[in-house]
Amino acid sequence: MKRWLAVILVVMLLMTALAGCSKPADNEGPAEGGDKPYRVAYIARAQADSFAAWMANAVKEEAEKYDNIVVDIFDGQASDSTENALIENAITNKYDAIIIQPNNGEAQRPYAEKAVAAGIITITTNARIDGIKGASSVDADPYAQAKVNADVAVSQIPQNANVVVLNGPPGNFHADARRESWKKEFFEKRPDVKIVGEEIANWNKDEAMNYMETWVQANSKIDAIISMNDNMAAGALEVIKDDARFADILAYGVDGTAEAALLIKDGLMTSTSLQSAYALAEALLDTANKLLTGEETQIDIDIDCPLITIDNVDQYIEMHKRAGAIR
Repeated sequence: MKRWLAVILVVMLLMTALAGCSKPADNEGPAEGGDKPYRVAYIARAQADSFAAWMANAVKEEAEKYDNIVVDIFDGQASDSTENALIENAITNKYDAIIIQPNNGEAQRPYAEKAVAAGIITITTNARIDGIKGASSVDADPYAQAKVNADVAVSQIPQNANVVVLNGPPGNFHADARRESWKKEFFEKRPDVKIVGEEIANWNKDEAMNYMETWVQANSKIDAIISMNDNMAAGALEVIKDDARFADILAYGVDGTAEAALLIKDGLMTSTSLQSAYALAEALLDTANKLLTGEETQIDIDIDCPLITIDNVDQYIEMHKRAGAIR
């Protein structure tokens, strides 16, 4: 009798062990029938950057529309080492997908490649990292984003003007392509225009303010601010808001943030091109869903970049109001 009891106990233990082995691990995607949601790591460039913060919030809100996806958002803090460590941690924690908004595309490239090699769906965005076999991307065309501004600036900026230029981080696809666009689409067409100050402000408002303070001390005449994003343009405008010498200054940016829309409405900023975080977030979650469910295996898409001016800014202010970014 005791022998039979021992045999029964052994069988029961084996059955329990087999059941444990067949149960999906916590870090796996949905089991048959979608018992668990896919886990997606969204690694933001820097929450201190107004556009990156807008985009992270948009991704969070868009993810709520998907029952089969849960997104965890991480802040890269405008640091390559921080962002790279976050990517490595996401690989170690076996996320089903990793969405990377690079701080510096080339610095993040080997870590994105590690994610692909680990069999994790990898998407780069704002700005995409080109040439990673097996990775997808959702982005906008940065050359076109700058060009729509440069095209109007050619006729708006006065003859023999003094201008200042604020650049994004070197090596960043969007920063480099926007500056190249301004070079070809504006400066080569307007050789009379003089650059009296040009610096890398890393998309950062405070850095832009510091440079602008130096430039206004050295130059009593600055006719235009040419900025590779809205955040830096807003910082430069903050410095001169009460200075009558620069009451008629022109200012150009990229992103179409809520702050930029209000500055255009108030006549302080001239134009920007929309890089809609809402459109990017919508495309990102749709892309992630299609890749995770196997509907697609490779996706590379761009969103549009309409010009925002005083003539049409009201519709973009309404867009931000509907999203809660403007009260």
